[in-house]
Amino acid sequence: MKKLHLTLLVISLLFFSGCEKGYLDAPKPTESVNSSVIFESADGAEAFMSGILRTSRSQFERTDAGGLYSMYFARVVKGNDLIMGFQWYLFDYENDNREPTYTRTVFSWEFPYYMINQLNQFISGINGSATLSEIEKDGFLGQAYTMRAFYYFQLAMEFQHTYSYDLTLPAPPIYSEPAIEGKAMSTLGELYDFIVADLTTAVQITPAERTNKSYINQNVAYAIMARVQLVMGNWQEAANAAAIARQGYPLNSNEYTFGFDDMNATEWIWAMPQRADQTNYFYIAPHAFTDNINDGYGLAFWNKDFVSLFSSSDVRNTFFDLYRVGSGNEYYARASSKFTFDFSSDIPIIRSPEMMLIEIEANARLGKESEASSMLLSLQQNRDPNAVASGNTGDNLIEEILIERRKELYGEMGVEWFDAKRLRRGITRTGNHRVGSSANLLPDDKKFFLKIPQKEIDANLNIDESVNSNR
Repeated sequence: MKKLHLTLLVISLLFFSGCEKGYLDAPKPTESVNSSVIFESADGAEAFMSGILRTSRSQFERTDAGGLYSMYFARVVKGNDLIMGFQWYLFDYENDNREPTYTRTVFSWEFPYYMINQLNQFISGINGSATLSEIEKDGFLGQAYTMRAFYYFQLAMEFQHTYSYDLTLPAPPIYSEPAIEGKAMSTLGELYDFIVADLTTAVQITPAERTNKSYINQNVAYAIMARVQLVMGNWQEAANAAAIARQGYPLNSNEYTFGFDDMNATEWIWAMPQRADQTNYFYIAPHAFTDNINDGYGLAFWNKDFVSLFSSSDVRNTFFDLYRVGSGNEYYARASSKFTFDFSSDIPIIRSPEMMLIEIEANARLGKESEASSMLLSLQQNRDPNAVASGNTGDNLIEEILIERRKELYGEMGVEWFDAKRLRRGITRTGNHRVGSSANLLPDDKKFFLKIPQKEIDANLNIDESVNSNR
């Protein structure tokens, strides 16, 4: 019988990757770790969650198909701002990596579903625990619901048109509990309903406190809700969620001078920590690819047209001519010092200025242009002491906000691709790109999403061979 191509959780391996002494003192079976043992204590559940988080930054398959960081960076290289050299992420940069057997397609399906299956195992274990208190259960479940929604959101973004296109189109299957049998495709509407339902629960029960910024707290749940509501075009809901998400994470322009490598930075809401004694961090994007000075690969450069958007006094203007090439038209003419590569370089997943810009855009679209303009100027002056109000209104104000998102978040989460897809705008290559117009994306271009992996079609009885027709 065909089975869903999900890698099941090996509980013992996951658990021991982040286990704590309390668990080691507990009685346990001799051949495997029983779930009842894991979830009999908060220490056991915490260790399980630590293992899930560790997996999100592990070397899942290969250099350009690792953890969450590689999903983000693949989106970065599909846009107009960054220029990728001749190596990993090459086909993503060329916008030619979406066929059913290609690495990007298979990884972007298998990795989120692997995470989702682990989270479903975790949720089941927490709900079935006879020893955890209700407060403890809520704390753990809030983290799990947040992460499950987050990874379903990645699937929604990667495997179908955007929310406003057609909610009846087929979308990835939904699994709300551990499963080995494959389910049929959902619809895009059903998938977003599920994501919002998980997040609605999560923002109510997720604790405000956490061990460190690699864990989920209420701010993270609200931040992901803000991203989702932004894609859905629910402007007031997006603004409300973003405003809550950024509370306690003030702007700090000095962080642009630190190399974006420390999750203790005040603006960071959610992060991936790295340790020098662990082994896969030559693969970590963006740092290993965009840092042309230190010991990474140094394979990424920046489009001259994007660089021209920054004033000389803007702290975010981290660009320089590394090779002194003269004309500046060579694709490798402009490097950046934004990200410092080291084996202990942490990676930002969500930062407060993104939330501020979500709130700004939402207010502008709601007709609160004065409030939006005031907030935008506040951000701009934090980054550039010489910034002045533009006086833009209407569509011009929206364009200014979208440019500000690119200037603020470049290299981090593929903001240009994210915005072009959600707004159905397309992306046009300009400037000194190594690969130009052949990689352009038209509005609603099918290249904005991936085909369903052939491995999944072959394994899942409930997904028909015709699923990739017209994709």
